[in-house]
Amino acid sequence: MSKPLILVVNDDGITAPGIKALVEAVKDLGEVVVVAPDSPQSGMGHAITINAPLRLKEVKYFGDIRAFQCSGTPVDCVKLAVDKVLHRHPDLCVSGINHGSNSSINIIYSGTMSAAMEASLEGIPSVGFSLCDYKHEADFEASVFYAQYIAEQILKNGLPKHSLLNVNIPKLALKDIRGIKIGRQALAKWVEEYVERQDPMGRPYYWLTGKFVNYDHGQDTDEWALANGYVSLVPVQHDLTAHHVIPFINENWNFSSVDKGDESIPNVSKERFNL
Repeated sequence: MSKPLILVVNDDGITAPGIKALVEAVKDLGEVVVVAPDSPQSGMGHAITINAPLRLKEVKYFGDIRAFQCSGTPVDCVKLAVDKVLHRHPDLCVSGINHGSNSSINIIYSGTMSAAMEASLEGIPSVGFSLCDYKHEADFEASVFYAQYIAEQILKNGLPKHSLLNVNIPKLALKDIRGIKIGRQALAKWVEEYVERQDPMGRPYYWLTGKFVNYDHGQDTDEWALANGYVSLVPVQHDLTAHHVIPFINENWNFSSVDKGDESIPNVSKERFNL
């Protein structure tokens, strides 16, 4: 049987130390192919390129491992890899290792996790890895250890369809990490503001600033795990439906006036929508 085919992607760019560490973690687990952005794409979320051509160039950044740099977003990288680069359906997609946390609400903004999500949408078992250290020279020893272990588990045991994993590693030495905690996404958000400044021409410009605020004190969350020295593992799904809201709307809203084209619809609504 052929070796497992492993796609490696990221959002920090193909020259980032984190993706080099991730390649190191999975290179002995199968045939590895890297497709990553040619420049940093942090915070791109699930963006795709639709108004410009995409460029794909083969590079030699990882020894004998096939690698391509892409001019697009992390999601573009996955789409191009599946359609143009890979010779068969991958057995695993690993994304990262991101420089900085993607726990809690950060998953919404993360290019790292969006790349893994896109691969999962393609039916590829996927996981995004992030180290809670923004420094370029961060120590990835613990991340490599846990990335390899989790990748092995996925290749051996699989993942349920329409799911993927969000894995965050605390900024600790390998010997100080207490293990892995499986949990849920904490309820938290960024409290943000824009600092206004002026350029030399007197024109205003803005820098985004803010702080991360955790409103969730549960001991089953990713934030609790990281704060207490554990690697956080959160299973993620594509379905964004708020299922608990469906019965609330059914019980509390009144749809009788709009059912079957009822004439009791207010005239202002009819005029607004040219009814």
